[in-house]
Amino acid sequence: MTLFYIIIAIIILDFMVDKILDALNAKHYNDPIPEELKDVYDEAEYAKSQAYKATNYKFGVWSSTFSIVLTLGFLMFDGFEFVDNIARSYSDNSIIVALLFFGIIMLGSDIISTPFSYYKTFVIEERFGFNKTTKKTFVLDKLKGLLMMAIVGGGILALIIWFYNATGNYFWLYAWGLVTVFTIFMNLFYAKLIVPIFNKQTSLEEGSLRDKISDYAQSVGFNLEKIFIIDGSKRSTKANAYFSGFGSEKRVTLYDTLVNDLEEEEIVAVLAHEVGHYKKKHIIFNLIASILLTGLTLYILSIFISNPLLSNALGVDIPSFHVGLIAFGLLYSPISEITGFIMNHFSRKFEYQADDYAKGTYAAQPLITSLKKLSKNSLSNLTPHPAYVWVHYSHPTLLQRVKNLNDK
Repeated sequence: MTLFYIIIAIIILDFMVDKILDALNAKHYNDPIPEELKDVYDEAEYAKSQAYKATNYKFGVWSSTFSIVLTLGFLMFDGFEFVDNIARSYSDNSIIVALLFFGIIMLGSDIISTPFSYYKTFVIEERFGFNKTTKKTFVLDKLKGLLMMAIVGGGILALIIWFYNATGNYFWLYAWGLVTVFTIFMNLFYAKLIVPIFNKQTSLEEGSLRDKISDYAQSVGFNLEKIFIIDGSKRSTKANAYFSGFGSEKRVTLYDTLVNDLEEEEIVAVLAHEVGHYKKKHIIFNLIASILLTGLTLYILSIFISNPLLSNALGVDIPSFHVGLIAFGLLYSPISEITGFIMNHFSRKFEYQADDYAKGTYAAQPLITSLKKLSKNSLSNLTPHPAYVWVHYSHPTLLQRVKNLNDK
């Protein structure tokens, strides 16, 4: 029972810390706008931004409270044992039982969370002018996501359990190899294989924007032939851009909303920032760090997974890999939080470096104006609490980035 109470304590403590940080952040919503950012919002837009933040804060409190009450209730009333018994009633094969077990939990979780997702999309985002998603797209996204989770997630889980059954506690090495190959494959081909399932991508047409991007890429010795526009406006007015792949598969993807919202010089500045990530080898660092962290997690899992106490902690009498995996995930979450803090620290550092690269190889001012426009168009919080930034932000705040770019 000790492990059970430790799991309960971890869940409650994590919830409390999260809500305290949210509350601290909310207290800063009405702080005066820093002088450097006075031109981001006018009075009416700032009032709209405040209302958007307050609405999301209240929604977050209600949805997360519902989630923790449901989770604690599921644990205390032996929900995992109930699901495990259902899965075992269909098969004696450990792989099939595990797939049924996780399938029931994932499907149930998705059904319960869908009303919250629907409200967030069609009420909150709609009210503030962001939502472009149709109900048909919403449903299709859900179905596609579940199907992909079943095929990809189920396939990987089945192989990992097969490794465990075949090799015992050495399974982690084989699982690590499998996840590493999958991670590298997804880094290379995600944009080519997965994105088209959800979005339409088209090559950036010939014209002044493509010429300016090509001229910049050549000036920094960056071979960039694959520049794509994605129909982000299909779901939201919010804009984005990202770099994916490496080697011959590297490509830049620009949201159509970004192209519509920014001037050409600002788009090139954003792209220069993305090129900075590549040139500074941030993508390789993140890939290697992810692989190493996965290996460490799997190794620690291999030490504990055979212990029946893991399954017993969730009220399941018959020890199994799949129930032990759930218990381990709950117990391991504080370590995941710590590694998340560390990776966020590196990510914020990398953002500064990419900004500096764009400033040095192109220009600071168009990047500054692009960041301000993107913040304005997404009603971003310009005055977040430092503790909230430290825990949750993978990017520096807008004020920090503008100050950095303005430094001589």
